[in-house]
Amino acid sequence: MTYPPNAAAAPAAPGATAAAARPGPGVPAQPGPPGRPLPSGAGAGAVPPPAAPGAWAQGREILRRAATTEPGRLRILGALLALLVLAFGAVTSFEVADRASYADDVVGRSQPLSADAADIYRSLADADATAASGFLAGPQESAQIRERYTDDVTTASRLLVRAAASTDADGDAAREIATLNEHLPRYTGLVERARAANRQGLPLGGAYLRYANQTMSRELLPAAERLYALETGRLGRDDDEARAWPFLSLSLGALALAFLAWAQRRNYAMTNRVFNRGLLAASAACVAVALWLLAGHALARAGLDDARAHGQESLQVLNEARINSLKARANENLAVVARGAVLTEDGKRDKYEADYTSSVAALGSALDAARRLADDEAGSGPLTEAAARTGEWRKRHEQARVLDDAGDFTGAMNRIIGTTDSTGQSFDQVDAALGRALAHEQDEFTRAAEGGRDALTGLPFGAAALGVLAAVCAVAGVNRRLSEYR
Repeated sequence: MTYPPNAAAAPAAPGATAAAARPGPGVPAQPGPPGRPLPSGAGAGAVPPPAAPGAWAQGREILRRAATTEPGRLRILGALLALLVLAFGAVTSFEVADRASYADDVVGRSQPLSADAADIYRSLADADATAASGFLAGPQESAQIRERYTDDVTTASRLLVRAAASTDADGDAAREIATLNEHLPRYTGLVERARAANRQGLPLGGAYLRYANQTMSRELLPAAERLYALETGRLGRDDDEARAWPFLSLSLGALALAFLAWAQRRNYAMTNRVFNRGLLAASAACVAVALWLLAGHALARAGLDDARAHGQESLQVLNEARINSLKARANENLAVVARGAVLTEDGKRDKYEADYTSSVAALGSALDAARRLADDEAGSGPLTEAAARTGEWRKRHEQARVLDDAGDFTGAMNRIIGTTDSTGQSFDQVDAALGRALAHEQDEFTRAAEGGRDALTGLPFGAAALGVLAAVCAVAGVNRRLSEYR
C-alpha cells in the first residue's frame, strides 16, 4: 500500500522561536550542550572556579589543623622525638666508628710504617758502615762482615716492598720509595766494584767506595729520612683524628635529652602524671649512649695520650739517636779510607772527621732526651748503657786518630775495626743498647694504643641499637597518651 507523504509542518507563529530560546524572567542563562560554543554574549561576567591548592599548601594546612588539637600535637611530638633520638644514635655510631678506624690505623698501619721507615734508614746506614769496615779489612774481609752487609741490603729491600704495598701510589711516600728502589742497585754495584778492586790491591777501590758513599749520603739516606718524616707525620695525623672529641654527637645527645625532659614535663602538666614509661625508657637509653660515649672516648683518648707520651715520642728520639750513631760509624770508617782526600767546604778539615764529630754530638743529645722521656728502669737502663758506651767510643776514636796522625795506619785501623777495644766494638754495643730500648718503647706504645682502640669496641653498634630502642620507646610513650583520646 502506498502512503502519502507526511504533510509539511505548519510554519511557526512569528516570534515563537525567539520566545522559546529566551529564558523566563529570573531564570539564569544555561550553558549550551557540550562541544558547542556558547552563543555570543552567553555567560558574560561568570567567575572561574578557584585553583586547587598545591601539595605543600595542603600539607601545611593539615599540620595547622593537627596542631590545633591535642592528638595532632602529640603525633607531631612523637615524630620529632623519634627523629631526634635516631639522629643521636646514628651520628654517634658514625663518629665513633670513624675514630675507631683512625685508632686502628695508628696501631696497625701508621706506626708500623713509621717503624719500617726507620728500619730502612738503619739498614741502609749500617750497610754503608759495614761496607767501609769490610774495605778496611782488605782482601781478608771476614764472612761475618759480608753476611752483615748482605742482611742489611736484604732487609732494606724487603721493607721497601712492604712499605710500597701500604702506600698510595701517587703520594709523596711512593715517590721516595721509587727513589730508594732506583738508587739502591747503583749503590750495591759500586760497593761490589770497590771490593773487587780492593781484592786486587788496586787504589781505585777507595774511589769506588767513596762514590758509593756519596750515593748513599746524597740519594739513599735523604730519601729514607724523608720517607720516615712522611710516615711519622701520617702517624701524628691519625693519632690526632682518633683523639678528637665527638662534639656533634655530644651536642645531639644534649639536645635529645633536653627535648625528652621537656616532653615529660609537658606530659606532667597536661595529665598530672609524674612518669611516662615510654618517654622515661627513651631518656634512659639516651643517657646510656651519652655516658658510654663519654667514658669510651675518654678511655680511648687516655690510652692514645699514654701511647704518644711514653711510646711515640720516645721512639722518635731513639730512632734519631740510632740514625746519628750509624752516621758517626760510617763517617769514622770513611775518614780512615779517604785519609784526608775529602775536605770540608772551607778546605781546613777532613770532611768525614767533621761529620763524625757532629753525629756523635747529636747522638749524645738524643740519648739525654730519651733518658728524660723514659719512665721506668726497663727503658732507662739500656739508655744509661748506651751513653756509657758512647763515651768509650769517643775515647777510642781519639786514640785511633792519634795513631793515624802519627803514621801508624795499622794501629789506627785496629782501633777502628779490631775485635777488642775498638770503636767498632763500642758502636755495636751502643747499637745493641738502642735496639733494646726501642723494643721496650715499641711494646709500651703498642700496649697503650691497643688499649685506647679497644675502649671504643662495640660502641658504634651499641649507639645505633640504643638509638633505635629510644625511638621505639618514645613513640610508645606518645601512643599511650593518644590512646586516651580514642
